Amino acid sequence: MYAIIETGGKQYRVTEGDVVFIEKLEVNENDAIAFDKVIALSNDNGMTIGDPYVANATVNATVVKNGKGKKITVFTYKPKKGYSRKLGHRQPYTKVRIESIKA
Repeated sequence: MYAIIETGGKQYRVTEGDVVFIEKLEVNENDAIAFDKVIALSNDNGMTIGDPYVANATVNATVVKNGKGKKITVFTYKPKKGYSRKLGHRQPYTKVRIESIKA
């Protein structure tokens, strides 16, 4: 059984027991969270696709940790003008463990 959920403007395919890195949510570690924007749900009976979301379907998860990703370097320059700029960025994320999928 798997589900496709939407959070943070992105879509994720999840099954029970998965650990997923999603866009940062304002929750603390070890808190329970429920995703109710389930786009599609697959089980033994077949595939259920929502319009736009599947009714009465939720995905329950537990927050493992909040953190930041690896640092990337953003370097921009304009040729022949003597202009250059170097920036760094670390994308924040929330790591969650999928506990159950309920239809």
